[in-house]
Amino acid sequence: MIQREEPAAQPTSGPARLISLDVFRGLTIAGMILVNNAGDWSHVYPALAHVEWNGWTPTDLVFPFFLFIIGVAMPFSFTKRIQRGESRGKLLEHVFVRSLILFALGMLLSGIPNFDFSHRLILNVLQRIGLIYLMSGAIYLFTDVVSQAVVALAGIAIYWILMLYVPVPGYGAGVLTPVGNMWWYVDKVLLQGWHQHLLVVGEYRLHHAEGILSLIPSISTVLLGSLTGHYLRSQRSGIEKAAGMLVIGNLGLLIGAIMSIWFPINKLLWSSSYVVFTAGLALEVLGVCYWLIDVKGFRKWTQPFMVFGSNAITSFFLSTFVALILDLVFVTAASPAGAAVRESLKDVIYSAVFAPLVSSYNASLLYSIVYLLFWYGVMYVFYRKKIFIKI
Repeated sequence: MIQREEPAAQPTSGPARLISLDVFRGLTIAGMILVNNAGDWSHVYPALAHVEWNGWTPTDLVFPFFLFIIGVAMPFSFTKRIQRGESRGKLLEHVFVRSLILFALGMLLSGIPNFDFSHRLILNVLQRIGLIYLMSGAIYLFTDVVSQAVVALAGIAIYWILMLYVPVPGYGAGVLTPVGNMWWYVDKVLLQGWHQHLLVVGEYRLHHAEGILSLIPSISTVLLGSLTGHYLRSQRSGIEKAAGMLVIGNLGLLIGAIMSIWFPINKLLWSSSYVVFTAGLALEVLGVCYWLIDVKGFRKWTQPFMVFGSNAITSFFLSTFVALILDLVFVTAASPAGAAVRESLKDVIYSAVFAPLVSSYNASLLYSIVYLLFWYGVMYVFYRKKIFIKI
């Protein structure tokens, strides 16, 4: 749906939409575009690349932050619609349709250029968001706050038990290497006979790596966000809310770090420690944004992030789609030796414009920054014309 009106972003002493949440969403989307579009993937600064297995970088925070934000928004958007008289069943229909659209958009991106989906399950970013939103949205709509907390903690605990204590045939229990763990085994069993999705992790070649089992803790990430949304809708003062998020966020960081002793922080596995640690860090970032923007009123710096945040999925989808086209369109170019070679349009642009300017790592980063700024310009036109595409 395309809406030509300003999004409801107002001071938040009551149930209004949070400006700080829109900014946090925009910051996260900007991060997604930046880290997903390196000029040269063989020259990427470590902070802008995913950790190969255990551990984390800022890049590993982007996806859990976005899921957390989805959860924070639920108490605001759903409560507002319920107050207008919409039934929970009607809202569930809305959740289902939205999830279906997200999944379809993800499959569109995954299918380019040949759209061969025969015997293939693909759970890339938008597909995962769609499935997780469907399940967490249904849980939210038909449970109370206490039940949501219980389900969130249960998902973290159940996944911990499955990964550490349930034996994998031929490997035993508690194996947390890329091959031999329960996450890997579930994909292997459920995707037997399907086209292989190869993922290389160090010396390991994972032929089935969609991460079906990790949907469980991903739902917990969203529900932890929804608990934050409930907290922000409470009658506490703004200062108290900001302080509470910072305190609980620090506690989440500490608990997640302690949990990682037994179950390491791992984005690919979406480990239980990763859920708690990233939720704690998301609370820290949101708490700071909330204090600066909604409590203290420092808003002049927020416009670039509001631009991305007001059209979040549109920004991600269009930037990813164009990046795919740049990689798939080939042109004939002259090599340094003078011979004609066929290169992708992206490689031609990168080699001609960015590579000669600075060192390889900086050129790769410069390409990412320019690409991000380009999409800021596009989304700024949307924002100024008050065009907000709501899925």
